[in-house]
Amino acid sequence: MKPELLYPDISYQIIGCAFEVYNELGGGHKEIAYHKACGIAFKKKTLPYKENLYAPLKFNGEVIEKDFFDFLIDDKIVVELKSRDRFLKRDFDQVSNYLNNSNHKLGILIAFGRTEVKFKRVLNLELLNKEKDRIKV
Repeated sequence: MKPELLYPDISYQIIGCAFEVYNELGGGHKEIAYHKACGIAFKKKTLPYKENLYAPLKFNGEVIEKDFFDFLIDDKIVVELKSRDRFLKRDFDQVSNYLNNSNHKLGILIAFGRTEVKFKRVLNLELLNKEKDRIKV
């Protein structure tokens, strides 16, 4: 049995916006340009979003690190943008941390490169496994 894709409709719209931005702007711009353009594209598609969300990392109830992720779409999907040709391990680690700290199931990592736009879906496996275990009980 093939597992279901998490939030497929919203995911396709987000990725479509990224391609729309890239097709118009092209490659080689600073991340902030892609961030602003994605905000415009999300608004045009009437995707509910919040941007630059605070995701604190806490230890013993005290904030030890202040992180901000680029977008939260429909209160479900964390979107993190990069302006580079390839993904780095630290990009996946960053999105995984955002998902864990904010208690969301799905992140989409988008890289605007010089010659193409790429995306990867990142799952919060820890949260999804907890939910699966809870359902079995």
